[in-house]
Amino acid sequence: MAIKEIELKVPSSYADITLKQWIELQNELEAYKDDADAVTALMLYHLCGLEPKYMKSITIDDYALVKQELESFLGNTELPLQRIIKIAGKEYGFEPNLSQMSYGAFADITQYKDLTIDKNWAKIMSVLYRPIKHKKGEMYSIEAYDGEMREDIFLEVGMHIHFGALFFFVNLLMDLLNATLKSTMAKDIHPNIKQILERSGQLIPHSLTSPAEILQK
Repeated sequence: MAIKEIELKVPSSYADITLKQWIELQNELEAYKDDADAVTALMLYHLCGLEPKYMKSITIDDYALVKQELESFLGNTELPLQRIIKIAGKEYGFEPNLSQMSYGAFADITQYKDLTIDKNWAKIMSVLYRPIKHKKGEMYSIEAYDGEMREDIFLEVGMHIHFGALFFFVNLLMDLLNATLKSTMAKDIHPNIKQILERSGQLIPHSLTSPAEILQK
């Protein structure tokens, strides 16, 4: 009987996991959240490429190593905002001045009920990050928003970028709620953004910690 060799690509950080992989995993985890074996199989499939039919073929030692590697970073999603990123050799910059954001960009972001990592997140990211026109040191300007959402390219971007952007808004929400922002800054934040952030804040903690919690169980 021939022995099949199975090769796993185990991510060592969120940089190794794309938004597409993460969303697909989250969608399936919701459907199988009460089945521990199915959840484990889904995580190894989406994050490591292990097909479910081979789940029982891996050794206990290999499983322990994979589990340890995933646990080393899955529990920490509060990553820093990366203002400049590179996609396919092209530099993109995070919206440098949210208070001066164009009406079109603002409207397209606030049309969504929540600011959280779901099926709409890639569209939001394509509004927030746009190609850099000019850069000098840490200062840069980005292309004007043209209303076209290029979400496909952000589906392939690593989750370290996405979590960094998300937690920028999470921390902004915390500052607003704790009244630590200067009054002039708080005045520049549109009420709709604050309401969306407050709703999102209720969803974020569970959605971000659930993979790590499931793996530990």
